[in-house]
Amino acid sequence: MFIAQELRKKNIAEYLLYMWQVEDTIRAFDCSLARIRREYIDRFDYDEEQKEEEADWFGNLIRMMNTEGCREQGHLQINKVTLQLLTELHQQLLGSSKFPFYNAEYYKVLPFIVELRNRGANKEEGEIETCLNLLYGVMMLRLQKKEITTNTEHALKEVTTFIGMLSDYYKKDKEEPLEF
Repeated sequence: MFIAQELRKKNIAEYLLYMWQVEDTIRAFDCSLARIRREYIDRFDYDEEQKEEEADWFGNLIRMMNTEGCREQGHLQINKVTLQLLTELHQQLLGSSKFPFYNAEYYKVLPFIVELRNRGANKEEGEIETCLNLLYGVMMLRLQKKEITTNTEHALKEVTTFIGMLSDYYKKDKEEPLEF
């Protein structure tokens, strides 16, 4: 909860990736709040009040996952909405002549998006979701200490720059609405 709050303020893409990781963490503990408390939350250097807040937050997420039918896979509605907001901003930026650097970065990254979509199981996902899935997938590979190919590293670098730019525009738009 504490990490999520900070990331949401600073970088919406990192927040979303973190929340996807939290969903997977909950699944890894079989959606059991008792296990999450004992085996996860207790490992952090939190005082008792913070541990209770964190446990409440995880408990709410577990309830939502159960209610929304994403115990096994998929994303919470709150995360889908965040992704949708990013996607809408992406479309607004592309549709405006006021953001040429964003457009240039998009066209630089588009071949990677097309290639990732052609390889992926879900060809219906949007471009921003495809980019975030790459970032999340590489993060998981690194956690598992698996090799990342040179081509993937190159795609990762370009996609990271693009998503970073989108996140910066998202933050600016929240602080003072952008004019398209």
